[in-house]
Amino acid sequence: MSNRGPAYGLTREVQNKIDKKYDPELEERLVEWIIAQCGSGVGRPEPGKTGIQNWLKDGCVLCELINSLYGSKKPIKTIKHSDMAFKQMEQISMFLKAAENYGVIKTDIFQTVDLFESKDLAAVQRTLMALGSLAVTKDDGCYKGDPNWFHRKAQENRRDFTDEQLSEGKSVIGLQMGTNRGASQAGMTGYGQPRQIINNP
Repeated sequence: MSNRGPAYGLTREVQNKIDKKYDPELEERLVEWIIAQCGSGVGRPEPGKTGIQNWLKDGCVLCELINSLYGSKKPIKTIKHSDMAFKQMEQISMFLKAAENYGVIKTDIFQTVDLFESKDLAAVQRTLMALGSLAVTKDDGCYKGDPNWFHRKAQENRRDFTDEQLSEGKSVIGLQMGTNRGASQAGMTGYGQPRQIINNP
């Protein structure tokens, strides 16, 4: 994994496009939130993409973050610092699974290599933003930090109608649909027959 050489040509162009999506201002907000949410024990990364990647790469900070959002029912029981790549990737995967169970939709979840190999740190930002928005929206007391850091997600607005109300609605014809009341086929000739032209002398 780490013995991959520099990218050239089209691969390089694609990587540059992905890198441009990364938002340094958003990075600051996310770092502040993670520290507010987990406490100062998680430390603070060096500014920039490399600093963020090194901070989150072993999965420990991410696991602490998701555990703090679940309250007392922590989904990840053991969080261990490890220098072994597969252990670090395993912890990132545990975070991603817990984030999905929390309510982050699949399309907002980054792939393990996006973070571990620094393939797409903008996708990592997207996942953290979705997670923060969900936490603010749930408003269950587990979110810490400034609620203005994230947008609230739209909530479902269910309406329950009685059977009587539903049957009343069937008799109403929407004006944009027009109406066929009063229409009939009286006086129409069958299809395919010639039109009758009557000359009045």
